[in-house]
Formats: sequence, structure tokens, C-alpha cells
Amino acid sequence: MTLIEGHRPITPATGIPVWDVNPYDEAILRDPYEYYARLRELGEVVYIPRYSVLAVGRYATTHKIFADHENFLSSRGVGLNDFALEKGWRERSIILEVDPPEHTKTRKVMARVLSPKVMKTMSDLFRDTAERIVDQIIDQGTIEVVADLAEPYPTTVFPQALGMTESNRRYLVDYGAMVFNSVGPDNALRRNSLRNAGEIIPWITAACARERLTEDGMGAMVYADADKGEITHDEAGLLVRSFLSAGVDTTVTGIGNALWCLSQNPGEWDKLKADPTLFRPAFEEVLRYTSPVHTFGRTAGHATEIAGYPVEEGTKILCVLGAANMDPDKWGDPEVFRIDRKPVGHVGFGAGIHGCVGQNLARAELQALLTVMLERIDRIEPAGDPVWRPNNAIRALDKLPLKLIPK
Repeated sequence: MTLIEGHRPITPATGIPVWDVNPYDEAILRDPYEYYARLRELGEVVYIPRYSVLAVGRYATTHKIFADHENFLSSRGVGLNDFALEKGWRERSIILEVDPPEHTKTRKVMARVLSPKVMKTMSDLFRDTAERIVDQIIDQGTIEVVADLAEPYPTTVFPQALGMTESNRRYLVDYGAMVFNSVGPDNALRRNSLRNAGEIIPWITAACARERLTEDGMGAMVYADADKGEITHDEAGLLVRSFLSAGVDTTVTGIGNALWCLSQNPGEWDKLKADPTLFRPAFEEVLRYTSPVHTFGRTAGHATEIAGYPVEEGTKILCVLGAANMDPDKWGDPEVFRIDRKPVGHVGFGAGIHGCVGQNLARAELQALLTVMLERIDRIEPAGDPVWRPNNAIRALDKLPLKLIPK
């Protein structure tokens, strides 16, 4: 059998619209909104022959599939390749790329380590680091957000929270890009990101070892659960690796996207400055509006259906979260960024049992950083055009020049 991007080709059911589009075209990845709109316009489910996959972008259908772990599996890979047919480039994630009952065990450990209670104990670390970095940039006048703020903050605070005894900012950022690009096809983005895998992967693996961690960080908490027999020590190492694969790149993206939204909508910055308690709905609106994870895949575990259309076992389905988060049938005016929207049910952090387990950490980090900025900065203004960085799964900025006007 000839595979297409690591999965079995399918014959779509009669009546499913066919669209000859490349969702991983770099022009689409830089500016995806026309693609999102057309995908929703075509129907509940669309067949993309280039990769022999189904794609969904309307909110109700996307949410239903993404949350249905019994029919649409994560354990066969959240990208294009089917782990039942072809081994991935690395050992699979034992929290992202598994289903119950395996997922239940590892999720319990990670949820405890990343609980609001634990995040509260780290609030001083998050705040102190934010103050130090903001104080360094505030007098520059004009900054480049990604290089000056979005990357330095999480790559400084996160290794300390995890308990890493040594860190490498470039490796942490590049590893995240590697993981998320790998869920796409074998295109230039994927190949370029994997180019330094032989150097980065051994460093990441070594950094997750128990002897490389302090006794008071989140990594030590994971290994303590292994000592109690809740997971194996090998599984503990893989869970610590999961922090590095998903805990840095997505936070870098969240910071950049939040500051892009607020700088493009100065009235919303003023609202947040006047009432910092709006942080939580503001952050949720950033996630809805920009969808930092724009696309993740599922695999039909058996013959099933989508919106009344039969679906073969082994079918790969692209859940286009960015399209679902911009569906006017759900949000009314999705193209408007409003920090008081309270977009309950958005899929920016996924849905169901695979909802992002690290969302408490992401919120805590970003809240600390934005709080410090709101205290010290009167206005943030665009100082040039934003440049988006194409990635097969992440909607992230490459450059964002901003002018900071201090109080």
C-alpha cells in the first residue's frame, strides 16, 4: 500500500465537497483568513485530495470531532502520519498522542503538577522575571517583541519553574518549532525545522533527566509521582519532555499574539489598563482571535461519520481550529477583537480530554507579564508591519515592532 504523508489514502463519501487546496502553503500560513472562510463556506466536511484527508472548519463540527476521543483518536498521531502505519520522527508524546486509559494516567500527573495551586507558588518567580525583563526594554522606545520580550520571558522563567539546571534559549524555541512543524507534511518548513534534530534532541533528552533537575521544580514533582508508582521513571522523563515541547513555543506565541492584538486595538489596551480583572477574558479572546494552534489532526479509529457522511477507519481529519474560532455562526462578529467578549467554548486550547493541560501555566506567565506592562507602560503602538512566521501547526509572529510609551 502506498501511503500519502504517512497515512492511508481514502475515498471520500459521495457528496463531500472536494477542494484542491494546500493548507500548508506558506502564503496561507502567513495569512489564513480567506482559507478559513472558504473552508467553512464549502460545508461541514471537505475532502482535500492533495493529502487525501478530510478537513473541518465550522465551529460545531470541529468542536465535536476534537472532543470525541472515542471515534477520533490522538494515539495515531495529531499530524498527517498515522502511527499505526508508520513510526514518527521521535517517541510519541504520552499525553498528547495517547488515548484513555493511558492518557488518563499521565493526564492526572500533569494536571496535578500544573494546577492553579502550584502556579500560585510560582507567582513571585513569574512576577520578578517579568519586572526584570520589562525594565530592560522600557527605555528602548521601540522594541521588536519576539526577540526582546516574547522569547526571553518564557525561556527565562520556564526553565526555572521546571527546575532545569542548565538552559539553552535557542534549543528550547527551536525544539518547539520542530515539534509543531512535524505534524504537517514533508515540506520545507518541516525539513528545515528538523535539520538540527541530531543536535537538539540529545540535549533535550538529557535536560529532562532527573539528575539535571533541581529538587524544587515541576520536573521533580513529576519524578516524585514516579517514586510513588503512579507512572514509571521512563514515563516521567517523557512527561518532562512534554513540558519542553509544548510549554515554551506556545507561550512565546501567546505573548506575541496578545501584544499584536492589543497594539492593533488601542481601545482594548485602555480597557485592560482601566480594569486589569479583564485579563482572563482578554487572554481567552486572544486565543480565539489568533488561534496559536491553528490545525491539529485526528484519525478515525473505526468506521464512523461526520455530519452524516460515512468516514472510513484510518481517515485523517484536519481540525482547523483557527477556522472554527472565526465562525460567525458561533461568534457573531468574529473579526472584531473584544476583551470583554468572554468567548466560552473557543478551541484555542483544544477541547475535551485533550484540552491543553498547560493552560494554567500559560495564563499565569502571561498575566504576570501583562500586569507589569500595564503598570509601567501607558500605550503600545505599532512601529512597523508585523511579520508572521509560517508553521504547520502554530500561528506565530516572527517580528512585531512596537513603540512603548511609558507612564
